Amino acid sequence: MFVKNCWHVAAWDHEIVEDKPFSRTIAGEAIVFWRTAERRIVAIRDRCVHRGAPLSMGRLEGDHIRCRYHGLAFDPDGRCVDIPSQSTIPDRARVQSYAVEVAHRWVWIWMGDPDLADRSLIPRTPWLDHPDWRCQPDYIRYDTSYLLIADNLLDFSHLPFLHPTSLGGSPDYAAVLPSIERIPGGVRLTKWVRGTAPPAYSAKFGGVGPDGLVDRWMFYEFLAPGILLMDSGMRPSGGEPNCAGEIAFRGCQALTAETIESTHYFFAHCHNFGIDDPSVTAEIHQGILTAFAEDQDMITAQQRNLALDPGFKMMPLAVDAALQQFRAIISKLLTEEAAS
Repeated sequence: MFVKNCWHVAAWDHEIVEDKPFSRTIAGEAIVFWRTAERRIVAIRDRCVHRGAPLSMGRLEGDHIRCRYHGLAFDPDGRCVDIPSQSTIPDRARVQSYAVEVAHRWVWIWMGDPDLADRSLIPRTPWLDHPDWRCQPDYIRYDTSYLLIADNLLDFSHLPFLHPTSLGGSPDYAAVLPSIERIPGGVRLTKWVRGTAPPAYSAKFGGVGPDGLVDRWMFYEFLAPGILLMDSGMRPSGGEPNCAGEIAFRGCQALTAETIESTHYFFAHCHNFGIDDPSVTAEIHQGILTAFAEDQDMITAQQRNLALDPGFKMMPLAVDAALQQFRAIISKLLTEEAAS
């Protein structure tokens, strides 16, 4: 159902504030997060052992969280430390706790075997808070499976058709298929299109030659369970690397399954130009939001359509190679976890 022995993005670090519990459902499990007195973020199952009430409706008392229904208090490891109505605390008065790490503004949570929660496995996203890059962090909730969104992100061919005035560029961009290779835990896509029309959302910022054309690159790493790290940009057609006018982006996107049919989508589109002008960041972000709204409309309609006929089988095309490989990786991980 869900791959759990991996790091999932649970939140932006600014979402979890002091003195207030924060609840989010991840991979079908309701989880409550809070900050300790030292501002460390911790997470336990958002369900009191007594009557199943959401602990996120309770209050924080120092490093502990107290249920607002009958007053049981729990520590960051999920152990019950106080039951107001009795003096003894049963050994089984404990809720599940989770490994949590914060890296470059993202709060990561390990949903599986805690003994396997290796911090070194967290994908690197240094552009999110690097002084030479700027971005505007954001979040969208989808009422669709995360796999349909992953399909969309791994498919470059839809850009000129679904996003003709935003990300798309010209139809010749869709005709160039990316090279695809397997990497540990995911796939890498590499795509160069030379002498093509620039996408409208970025053309005004640079990268366009005298002939109005650009050489455009897009390198993807798409990692399980749904982490997209994108190196993209453009330069004047025929130019050399790092030539005058070249502009670059680093897209950091994370799909985190909420349920089978809903998804948390965290994203930021980092740029290395105009970093002292907040209006540049705002305009780039608005362009991304416009394109993502187009994606969301289509994917949500696709989900509704597929629900009408659960037996429908999608017909793969040559452009679907990357998404098919990613789905195979997810299927393999699910099989391995079920076996263990």
